[in-house]
Amino acid sequence: MEAPVIRFRGAWKTYPMAGERIDALKGVDVNIHGGEFVAIMGPSGSGKSTMMHIAGLLDSLTGGVYELEGEDVSAISRAKRADIRNRKIGFIFQSFNLLSRCTALENVELPMLYHRPAIPDRKEKAMEALRMVGMESRAAHLPAQLSGGQQQRVAIARALVNQPSLILADEPTGNLDTRTGQDIMGVLASLHGQGITIIVVTHDPEVGQAAHRRIKLRDGLIEQDEVS
Repeated sequence: MEAPVIRFRGAWKTYPMAGERIDALKGVDVNIHGGEFVAIMGPSGSGKSTMMHIAGLLDSLTGGVYELEGEDVSAISRAKRADIRNRKIGFIFQSFNLLSRCTALENVELPMLYHRPAIPDRKEKAMEALRMVGMESRAAHLPAQLSGGQQQRVAIARALVNQPSLILADEPTGNLDTRTGQDIMGVLASLHGQGITIIVVTHDPEVGQAAHRRIKLRDGLIEQDEVS
């Protein structure tokens, strides 16, 4: 059987804070397989953002095991984490994180600049990613010339351009109005329909309902894991 894209075994994360130790994850066990559309949900302080940061190799575990596509990445170096992030993981953030002085096309090209070996035809690949999210006609626009929804579409294109195994979206509709947020979730649902594994971190029940599986955390533990 094919290994899960993500496997946590006894995943534990502790942060020192004001002379105390705060346990953000407390021995979490979970598998997420290729092609799933998962929402990680829970109140503030539940551990959902910590789980996403660990899954995205933006942070490392205090204890336990994290396997990405069958490889134990629990204790790899910072440089190795950065290399794997760039090759295998696409990120979508609530605040878009676009470079203000770069056009939409240039923003989408950025992940390819760090790829080794170098990727040929970067502009063509970036334009294709923009086309996938309906933004090819805005390729030459700066972020300030785009609406919030358009900026998020550009951010999704940037996440897609290296053809990652996994897309992680942290509150992707948090800075958008309801209708625009629904449009963005429609884009993610379309990408999921193409077989891309998507994990969305959200506190919004409507966003959670768009996913096919919902993992609900509370106090660093999985409270519920349900499939639609």
